[in-house]
Amino acid sequence: MTLNLYCLRHGETTQSQTGGYCGALDPELTPAGLAMAKAFADRYQSLPWTAVFCSPLRRAIATAKPLGDAVAIAPIIRDGLAEIHFGDWEGRSPESVRTEDRDAYDRWVAEPAWNAPTGGETAVQVADRAMAVVTEIQQTYEAGNVLVVSHKATIRIVLCSLLGIDLGRYRDRLDTPVASLSVVTFGRYGPMLLRSSDRNHLPSELRDRKGT
Repeated sequence: MTLNLYCLRHGETTQSQTGGYCGALDPELTPAGLAMAKAFADRYQSLPWTAVFCSPLRRAIATAKPLGDAVAIAPIIRDGLAEIHFGDWEGRSPESVRTEDRDAYDRWVAEPAWNAPTGGETAVQVADRAMAVVTEIQQTYEAGNVLVVSHKATIRIVLCSLLGIDLGRYRDRLDTPVASLSVVTFGRYGPMLLRSSDRNHLPSELRDRKGT
């Protein structure tokens, strides 16, 4: 048996609806977001789970809870799985940032691996902390199914790190809508992506709510 990493983005929040930058901000799930978390648990609770790891932010914890309750596994909280910190841009729209902080915005869009939102984090910094959690998982569990509940940028950065994709292109190569699931298995030749941005566990009325 191999080790399988199930990377689940949290369900819908008001910030994912509006498209404002939301990293360190800590909004609750919307009613639709809670329904997304339950739908994931309903679909995947029959899988034999080894562990559940989770970001410390409320939207991630609430997403992990239905599955954790169903399989009687308490989520392991790790700060390294938190969303990218947007610094001075938190809560603001891309349009306002582009207008009011144009130079920093242009640098970040061109090369986010090494350029951060003003006062925030680079993709390299996120990779350093998030991949430390992935390494912990690999060293702790030789095989089994491990759920990681995290965030849009963080999951994309983890997947890029595992798959050898340039971190500067994490927003251009991978999509991660709300409540989507990506699965990586660790085999003889390293990590292999089995599934990306899968939302088939959601009913059709929730799949229409992709968010940003």
